[in-house]
This record gives sequence, structure tokens and C-alpha cells, in this order.
Amino acid sequence: MPKATEIKESKEIKTAAKKPKYSLSIVLPTYNERKNIEILIPELENLFLKKRYDFEIIVVDDSSPDGTAEAAEEMNRRYRNVRVIVRLKKEGIGAALREGYNAAKNEIIVSMDSDLSFDPNDIFRFLEKIEEGYDLVLGGRHGSENNYEKKKFKIYVKWFISKFGNKMNKVLSGVNVSDFTANFRAIKKDAWKHIKTKEKTNSILLEMIILSKVKGYKIIEIPVAFKDRIHGESKINLAREAPKFVAKLLKFSAKYRLLKMKDWSNKKN
Repeated sequence: MPKATEIKESKEIKTAAKKPKYSLSIVLPTYNERKNIEILIPELENLFLKKRYDFEIIVVDDSSPDGTAEAAEEMNRRYRNVRVIVRLKKEGIGAALREGYNAAKNEIIVSMDSDLSFDPNDIFRFLEKIEEGYDLVLGGRHGSENNYEKKKFKIYVKWFISKFGNKMNKVLSGVNVSDFTANFRAIKKDAWKHIKTKEKTNSILLEMIILSKVKGYKIIEIPVAFKDRIHGESKINLAREAPKFVAKLLKFSAKYRLLKMKDWSNKKN
């Protein structure tokens, strides 16, 4: 008959075996997303508590007038793992993401939009790719036309612009990715600290990919579903942001291709 100490050791081994390999920091940039985070945060808590992950949720709020930060603070009183960063100056999603990423304490950083457009279950697929050795895992909305929900004409127009804009990104940058602009991705904290982004707008999403490629990190894209938001309004003004994004694309693409050519030349010599 096994001794009590042996039974205890056996239970500890089984518990250790079941514990997930990585700890997570989930970054949610917000502006007037109170109704959405009141749905999203409990959903994330239920998913990752069941899987026994060591995780935190970081809400980076640009001083929303609708009480988003207050709602997130209330969530922290309930769950004890929600951190709220309130930014006094609204500089853009890039600045918010950088602050959230820099504040992350855990090994893997995941960011996603707070408007319920992405399925949190897909995060587990990101983590599978991290386990396979990838450093940056991207969620791609354009792998299939069925991935991107287009119930309204306005959303169809956004899909069309996004799809063909991203095709241009792929051609100009030379990076084999179909969706450079989705804020649904996972990156190893060590890789994030090394790439040192500077952008303050949504072009940070492109910058992360280009810099990760330049630094030699392993990147993979997996298809994800994308739904239209139910509550609130989109913060992206395509007419205003598209020209800026194209200018940034040309800058990053030229830098990446130049570095590629230098690397090829060095290897040849």
C-alpha cells in the first residue's frame, strides 16, 4: 500500500503536468467600450480559469466618457486579475497597445479588440503555435470570405478596402501575410521587448510584423473569424487613416527590403 507522502507526490506530479506551459497577459485597448468589456472580460475569465492559466487582463483606456475604466475596475474587484491603465491623452491605438504591452508581466502577450469582433477561443490556437516555436502569431481575417462577417453594406465596403489594402501590403512589403491590420495576435514578451516599436496609430500592427521579420523572429498567420460589433461604433476613420497607413507601409517596406538586401549581400561575400 503506497504511503501518504507517495500519494501526495503523485498528485503534485499530475497537477504540474496539467498546468499550462505559459503565462498570459491579455491587452484590451478601449475607448467607449463599457457594454462590450462587461461581456468580454467574464468570457475571458471563464475560458482561462477553466484551463488553469496564470493570466492577467490589462485594460488600456483612453479616458472613455462612458465609464469603461470604472467597469473594468469593478471587474477587478470580482476577479482580482484585471489591471486598468487610464491614459489622459488620447494618442491612438498604437500608443495604447504599446503601454499595455510594456506593462505586461507574463511570458506571452495577447492583444485583441474589445468590441467582441473576435472569438477568444482562438487564443488557444495562438498558444499552440507558440508551443511549436513561433514568436509572433497573427489572426488573419482574409483567409476565407466566410471569416469576415458582412451583413451590412457599410461593413462590406470596409471588408473590401481591408482585403485589397492588405494585398497591397503583402506585395509591397514582401512579407507573406494576408492580414497586417488585425489587432488579434500573440507575441512572446522577449520578442516584444526586442523589436522596439514607435508608432502611435494602428500602423503599429504593421510595424510589429515588419520589425519582427527584420529581427528574424518566426511569424505565422492563422485564419480567424471576424464579426461586426453589436455595441458602440468603430473608431477607425478609413478616409483619414488609409493615406497615413500607405505612407507608413512604404516606409516600413523599404526598410525591410533594404535590410534584406544587405543581409543577402553579406552572405554572398
